[in-house]
Amino acid sequence: MGRGRAKAKQTKVARDLKYRTWDTDLDQLKKELSGDQGGDRSANGDNDGDDYDADEYHPRR
Repeated sequence: MGRGRAKAKQTKVARDLKYRTWDTDLDQLKKELSGDQGGDRSANGDNDGDDYDADEYHPRR
């Protein structure tokens, strides 16, 4: 017992996600899907020419 409030919240969120009208910028979506990022930026917006190299990272054990 006691699941009623949690289930109602999940149902509300799911319904909101399903029926919400999104203001999608289709031109921006097309650019992202085609791989045209403009410049030398990576997908997360960082510059790809960082001094940091992930292969050289060794966490302490």
